[in-house]
Amino acid sequence: MNVRISGRAPLMAAIFLIAFVSLWTACSQKEGAPVASEQKNLPPIKIAVVGSHSGDLASYGIPSVRAAQLVVDQRNAACGIAGRRIELLVEDDVCKPELAANAATKVIGDGAQVVVGHICSGATKAALGIYKEARLVAMSPSATNPALTQSGEYPNFFRTIASDDAQARLEVDFVLGRLKAQKIAVLHDKGDYGKGLAEFAKGFIEADPRGAVVLFEGITPGAVDYSAVVNKINQSGAQAVIYGGYHPEASKIVSQMRKKAMTIPFVSDDGVKDDTFIKVAGEFAEGVYATGPVDTTRNPIAIEAVAAHKAKYGEDPGAFFLNAYAATLALVNAFEKACATDYDAIVKALRSEWVATPLGIIRFDERGDAIGVGFAMYQVQGGKYAEIK
Repeated sequence: MNVRISGRAPLMAAIFLIAFVSLWTACSQKEGAPVASEQKNLPPIKIAVVGSHSGDLASYGIPSVRAAQLVVDQRNAACGIAGRRIELLVEDDVCKPELAANAATKVIGDGAQVVVGHICSGATKAALGIYKEARLVAMSPSATNPALTQSGEYPNFFRTIASDDAQARLEVDFVLGRLKAQKIAVLHDKGDYGKGLAEFAKGFIEADPRGAVVLFEGITPGAVDYSAVVNKINQSGAQAVIYGGYHPEASKIVSQMRKKAMTIPFVSDDGVKDDTFIKVAGEFAEGVYATGPVDTTRNPIAIEAVAAHKAKYGEDPGAFFLNAYAATLALVNAFEKACATDYDAIVKALRSEWVATPLGIIRFDERGDAIGVGFAMYQVQGGKYAEIK
């Protein structure tokens, strides 16, 4: 690997590289591991990748498929896992709960041994019970609804992204502290993800003497016109908006606000921190804030992953690419460390074994949340999201 390290923590960078190389070479060093010519006689290890691969939210799901493919291609080019090749099973749920359940049933029937996905919290929740019954681990790069891990209902669920309570806390602290806004309009799209985040934000604001919620409103996803809610924001006297939901609706709301000369800050979540939002909202995206995973551009594994994506697909990766890359690495590492593919062994390995990823060196707590993963605040500046330090 040709990685140039400058600035901070050269020792940590070296640890990342050593751990990363070890991941790809470990199976070839195992005594008695089958040689390449024997791999074809062994059944493949099947990893399903399920998410929004079409529709309005495809820009969230396709990067996950590509991330998993890059990890699997690199691993298979070495020796697979203990001589067994990895096979991907890709299913589209369009981020819809009713289709997510069907997709889950399909990949289980096709022999999936673990799942990377789903993408949206509502779709994830709809599938998790099915995976739980089948004793299958599912790891999402983007489903942030707190209850998915905190309820204890889904011991088979893991994620490589922090939950919405942490995201909402950051948004509220930023709006009240950095932006000095006191009257806040909180909107959501009525979904598990958006509404859940908005409810956390509302609770944090109400518990803070610096601010007050002057409007709490749910919108209808997919609507063409949001002028009614935009008028309510204006009439409420809000000094800032916090929105829980995805980019299709956010782009319309922001555009209609700006066309009415409403210049108050618009602060949203990782469902909006996507280049598609900027493309759709155009000039009206400028200045919008959104939380998203912490910047990892100095992480050597992230550098390698992004370079591999550009080489294969000819463009920069999209939203949640690095989270999905980390999820796939973590699952492959769990298979490797467990020396098995059964549910209990994989769960134990995920909770006990650290793994070097584009997000840092991580493992998972007893709830399934990744230790060492968090959020940062970004703003659209010059047509691109830039981290606010």
